[in-house]
Amino acid sequence: MITRRPHVVLLTASLVLTGCGGGAAATPERSPVTTTVRPAPPISLEVAPQQLPGLGPKTWAKVPDHARQAVVVTGRGKSSPRSTVVLYERTDAGWEAGESWPAHNALRGWTDDHHAGDLRSPVGVFGLTDAGGLLRDPGTRLPYDQGGGFTATGTGFEGESLAGSFDYVVAINYNREPGTSPLDWTRPLGAGRGGGIWLHVDHGGPTHGCVSIAEKHMKQLLRALDPARHPVVVMGDADSLAR
Repeated sequence: MITRRPHVVLLTASLVLTGCGGGAAATPERSPVTTTVRPAPPISLEVAPQQLPGLGPKTWAKVPDHARQAVVVTGRGKSSPRSTVVLYERTDAGWEAGESWPAHNALRGWTDDHHAGDLRSPVGVFGLTDAGGLLRDPGTRLPYDQGGGFTATGTGFEGESLAGSFDYVVAINYNREPGTSPLDWTRPLGAGRGGGIWLHVDHGGPTHGCVSIAEKHMKQLLRALDPARHPVVVMGDADSLAR
């Protein structure tokens, strides 16, 4: 059995009173040490949103739970051919936005009931599973079909050349068979409901129904899309997406 000596007990008590860096033991003749505790500076944390920004409950409900990449195409207006594209990545913290890219959509804007020749882009949430183009694969993880079938000719609605528009494309899974070349003409909803809706290289004017972005952005998008992350496109005018 070990017996503590009185001076050891006194030293232990003084350390408790003054803190680890406090110095000598306190005595009745000395004034108590006053310590001012300053509040910690505020910490600003930017929390990623748990839901894709700009989407209302109806649209959000259509985004698959397993989707970890989302290309959000937001049109300026129901009848506008101009829009903005942002690639979002789902992380443990939430949805993180990439760069914002200017884009074109169909000449007459957007529709919830797309039909062949209506010159409107379909509103909705669609898978992105297949890619291709006239030029060779720039390094995408999506299946890529290269060939002369992607040759674009003629002029657009504003007289601009369409050459190079299909150098790189990603098929939007509207009225098509996933897992096939973007050139596949299978139309599960029937030919009258249109098809061949792609993300492709911008030619400087409105499209027939596709969404187009600059060539450098198409290459960035192709390299970023990962089938293991189940990418989708969420597209429509801002008011429609907010429903």
